[in-house]
Amino acid sequence: MTTLKPVAMTLAVIMTISAFNFATAGEGKLNVPPKGYKAAFNGKDLSGWKGLVGSPKTRAKMTPEKLAEAQKAADQEMRDHWKVIDGALQFDGKGKSLCTAKDYKNFEMLVDWKIKEKGDSGIYLRGSPQVQIWDPALRNIGSGGLYNNKNHPTDPLVLADNPVGEWNTFYIKMVGDKVTVKLNGKLVTDTVLENYWERDKPIYESGQIELQNHGNTLYFRNVFIKELE
Repeated sequence: MTTLKPVAMTLAVIMTISAFNFATAGEGKLNVPPKGYKAAFNGKDLSGWKGLVGSPKTRAKMTPEKLAEAQKAADQEMRDHWKVIDGALQFDGKGKSLCTAKDYKNFEMLVDWKIKEKGDSGIYLRGSPQVQIWDPALRNIGSGGLYNNKNHPTDPLVLADNPVGEWNTFYIKMVGDKVTVKLNGKLVTDTVLENYWERDKPIYESGQIELQNHGNTLYFRNVFIKELE
């Protein structure tokens, strides 16, 4: 028995140290991009983000002066309703969508999101709706579909959502008008994103990415983007 005690104690110490290192590593990875990606959200504040002004179509018609004036008001509204809490973006259910200050063309994106019961949101690509996020119980359809398509598939291939209230992870790839979406590691969409704002035109070549407001409390974190050729 005496020979076993030191062994048991050693194993216990090793297991404790391993558990501590794992927990520390997990916490340290929050909002830190994997290799090849850049963090669009720094986990601390709203740097690199702006408030929503109109749509791509309406913004294109505004003078630089009018756009700057509208953007100033939108940025204040953003600060009123989007906050950073415990390393996550949190929306209070009021105000408008949160937009990247930068426009993107072809890209890969990783983003964690969480909603509450009956939650409804989405991610606009190049300013266009949208990769759908919602409580599957609303329509018995999972998240990740291209909800606003008319001529191409809208619904996800499978229901891959985690239970409401738990974190989910999107992988989104957009090249040209082709969009591929994986939700929690499962392929849910692989089709064309149509131009919702101007149905007679192809999708815009570049534009901002938006975290959509739909009147619900929302949470986002680990927002990483890799620009492609």
